Amino acid sequence: MAEEKAALSKAQAAQAARDKKKTDNPHVWPELPFKELMCAVFIMALLIVWALWMDAPLGEIATPSRTENPAKAPWYFIGLQEILVYFDPWYSGVIMPSIIMVGLMAIPYLDTNPKGVGEYNFSARKFAMINFLVGYAMWMGAIVVGQFMRGPSWLFFWPWEVWDDSGHHAETLLVNINNSTSYIVMGICFAVVFILPKLIRMKWCKDLDWIRYTIVISLFYLMYMVPVKVVLRQIFHVRYLITTPWFNI
Repeated sequence: MAEEKAALSKAQAAQAARDKKKTDNPHVWPELPFKELMCAVFIMALLIVWALWMDAPLGEIATPSRTENPAKAPWYFIGLQEILVYFDPWYSGVIMPSIIMVGLMAIPYLDTNPKGVGEYNFSARKFAMINFLVGYAMWMGAIVVGQFMRGPSWLFFWPWEVWDDSGHHAETLLVNINNSTSYIVMGICFAVVFILPKLIRMKWCKDLDWIRYTIVISLFYLMYMVPVKVVLRQIFHVRYLITTPWFNI
């Protein structure tokens, strides 16, 4: 009798553990598709209401005698158009998008840690999710600025300001930083970014060899240099950090 009770108690404990695991880590079906369906229905209803409430922003009929000012790309390209303000066209229009696409495609080869695979939670991929959200916010911020804060001649206007061609919105005189100073400062910053994660023993870099670690650090360095360049341009009126006959950054 005692053995039967012990076996029953053991079976109940095992069932309780399975139930707890199912609660903590629910299956993809049907929990996730149901939530995704509800989100899709909500967003679709929101878009329908928005479309009924707001007219399409159609402009005048195109004419070669009058160029639209400002001439803006569709919203999904306007972030790229905004980045053109801060970098050379070849860099912001070709090199930067290429780095973004190659970097995203390289993620499965750079991060081989099996933890978090098939799971939908923040704790398993904190570092990756935080950096992805930061990059996504940067891109959406460029879209918002380009769409709502760039007026005639692509001058910057706050949302509460009226678009005009007044002189107080003209671009301030821009300066270029000496190449030697830029090389030294950027080299020091890269060395700090390269060494610091290893010194403080961050979890995400433990399983990376030196080749993958160098690629990851280089990608992050390039990504976070974009907002740095934006701040230098908007606040300190710096046009280029490095100036050469072939390219400018």
